[in-house]
Amino acid sequence: MTRGTIQNRDAFLQTIAGRLGRSPRLSGVSRPQWDYAPQWTVFAGYSQDDLLMALRKQCTLIHTDYIETTSAELAGVLKQQVAAYGGGPVIVPNDPRFAEYGLFSLLQDEWPAEQTDVHVWNPALGRQNIDAAEQANVGIAFSDITLAESGTVVLFSRNEQGRAIHFLPKTYIAIVPKSTVVPRMTQAAAIIHEQIEKGALVPSCINFITGPSNSADIEMNLVVGVHGPMKAAYIIVTDR
Repeated sequence: MTRGTIQNRDAFLQTIAGRLGRSPRLSGVSRPQWDYAPQWTVFAGYSQDDLLMALRKQCTLIHTDYIETTSAELAGVLKQQVAAYGGGPVIVPNDPRFAEYGLFSLLQDEWPAEQTDVHVWNPALGRQNIDAAEQANVGIAFSDITLAESGTVVLFSRNEQGRAIHFLPKTYIAIVPKSTVVPRMTQAAAIIHEQIEKGALVPSCINFITGPSNSADIEMNLVVGVHGPMKAAYIIVTDR
């Protein structure tokens, strides 16, 4: 994918500068150094274990099941949680982390042997992937960044991981490596900005998901499970 071109930039900047009563500034511009930056002080000094405690507490407020395990026990815990949500069909992205975390046998052997349908997202199948997501009981994916303050998982969409995995199944499970947990949105934005500065290709769609779907009317009466997954679980892998 190539970078786009900017049309009529000079004319646009000239108009803005003219309204400000000065010439366009095309160089020598630096970001201001603010005396206060409260966005960086939330959970400042927290260890990774402290952030997990904050995430666990937040999950109780967003109606999300919070489970801690190790990479060695992950397959069994994931299988148990899927069963608790009613079993398959299951849909997952084509993500190498499933093999890295010892889940390949569960997806390719154990569940199929038990007649649990597993659909792996395949861009070559086009619309069939969305149909599979609509029919799935459980969607499973890895969190790329996790926000302790709000209990949010951040997921980068790509050809092998369509966003329908996160929104169309009846229930949803996010596998959260402990190393992905950061204090809040501030750090997530900084990570994404750093990738852009390094020239990395940023996904066209970045999903921020905070527990199961919910809505509240003007009286602030919370309704959970109204336009997406009715239940959600975060499985924290504490040694990764």
